[in-house]
Amino acid sequence: MRKKVTVVGAGNVGANCALRIAGKELADVVLVDVVEGIPQGKGLDILESGPVEGYDVMVTGANDYEPTANSDIVVITAGFPRKPGMSRDDLLLANYEIVKTATEQAVKYSPNSILILVTNPLDAMCWVAQQVSKFSNNRVIGMAGVLDTARYRTFIAMELGVSV
Repeated sequence: MRKKVTVVGAGNVGANCALRIAGKELADVVLVDVVEGIPQGKGLDILESGPVEGYDVMVTGANDYEPTANSDIVVITAGFPRKPGMSRDDLLLANYEIVKTATEQAVKYSPNSILILVTNPLDAMCWVAQQVSKFSNNRVIGMAGVLDTARYRTFIAMELGVSV
């Protein structure tokens, strides 16, 4: 049986995450978002890209968590971005409920899953997910280092006028 990954948040980060998972045929993907029509549309776009790009996985979009049942991994990308003048404390308050709700739903529908957090501020959101889920520490993972390293390499390349 093929693995299943849920991606919570169908914005740029979530949609790209879903596309990469599908494109590498790592798992079937469920894309979840609170905005009606967005995860369904982006999920359909990714699914219809399969024959052209040469991958064969099921990609679905949903506004509720029932289709996510029995996911092996739940990636939480949902949240507000940091805006000019916004402190990390402001961001924490804005994203706390989003991560709390997503984690509660992950526990309800996929109690054996691994959680991967992308939502900022990352360390605090990982703590929220771990406290809410009661999962062991090795089942709640924050994804930051790779992104920060990629940004750093890009900025250096731009400054030096070379390709990454």
